Amino acid sequence: MAAIALVCGSWLLAAPYATVLGQDGSQEQATGASSESGETEEYKNTIRWATASEVDNFGFDVFRGEAEDGPFAKINDDPIEGGGTTDSPRHYSYVDDTIDPHQVYFYYVESIALDGTREQFTPIAKVGPKIKPGSEASDADRDAGDSDDAASGDAAESGESEPPI
Repeated sequence: MAAIALVCGSWLLAAPYATVLGQDGSQEQATGASSESGETEEYKNTIRWATASEVDNFGFDVFRGEAEDGPFAKINDDPIEGGGTTDSPRHYSYVDDTIDPHQVYFYYVESIALDGTREQFTPIAKVGPKIKPGSEASDADRDAGDSDDAASGDAAESGESEPPI
């Protein structure tokens, strides 16, 4: 499967990708770039990916680790519903709202075929901490990712949404 992204007004056919959006809207591509923005009250990472077409696609799982070489753990409770078989581009996203704002995270997306076959769909994407080491963040900010009441994340999918820029 390949991804389509709108780049400078023209369509670009590319390999599967993932984009991680920080709470402030900053993007972090799977190139290893990271962002250190600590100017938000709520800490979360949004992972976006797309398909150009799908064949027998049941869905996707999102994995997160604290090191580029793992270990990784699945962070969505249920698979994010795929498009089955379609020639239309589809855009997906997952919101990880269970993060520690001081931690660097690495993410990848795994595709699940209707026959149960799984394969890593995206490269590993790195996202930096939301609070810079040594910053004067409040205790409430430090504990934001440690709440027992934190949700396990939200998934969204749409065949009509705009591709990540």
